Amino acid sequence: MSSIDLNELKRRMDGAINAFKHDIASLRTGRASANILDPVHVEAYGSRVPLNQVANITVPEPRMLGVNIWDRSMVQAVDRAIRESNLGLNPIVEGQNLRIPLPELNEERRKSLVKVAHEYAEKAKIAARNVRRDGMDALKKAEKDGDMGQDESRSTSEKVQKMTDDTIVEIDRLLQDKEKEIMQV
Repeated sequence: MSSIDLNELKRRMDGAINAFKHDIASLRTGRASANILDPVHVEAYGSRVPLNQVANITVPEPRMLGVNIWDRSMVQAVDRAIRESNLGLNPIVEGQNLRIPLPELNEERRKSLVKVAHEYAEKAKIAARNVRRDGMDALKKAEKDGDMGQDESRSTSEKVQKMTDDTIVEIDRLLQDKEKEIMQV
């Protein structure tokens, strides 16, 4: 039996796709999404914590985010964290709630978001290729050690390559969808 676990390689390649999906979900498009605030960390109780650990984030309207802060003493810290997050957002404070209107995206901002999406895609493809490399190295070693014959090694190596190609096709498809979504006015 081969000493290379194709399921493990598949799991790791799926991991690259899932990480990419998470990265592009945080890219702001014309529609509001609670994921936009994922990168925001708040100074709370002596440490930096993700925003979603001190507040509920809602999407009451397509171009508006709502942030309901659990502890009244945290309102200023949350407001400051969102303003300083480089997301270009200006919260409106209403008691323990923040309303965050999402500005229209201009052409320049859309293009820079597409560029960031491409960087995320490249990172995901590199991760998938690294998984392939690990698999191919394991195959060569198994063949060299006599744990696997040449035919089995070649056939398994073709499966690993197909898995890699499929992963990269999926990343490209997700990137295209995100690009359309970003450029949609």
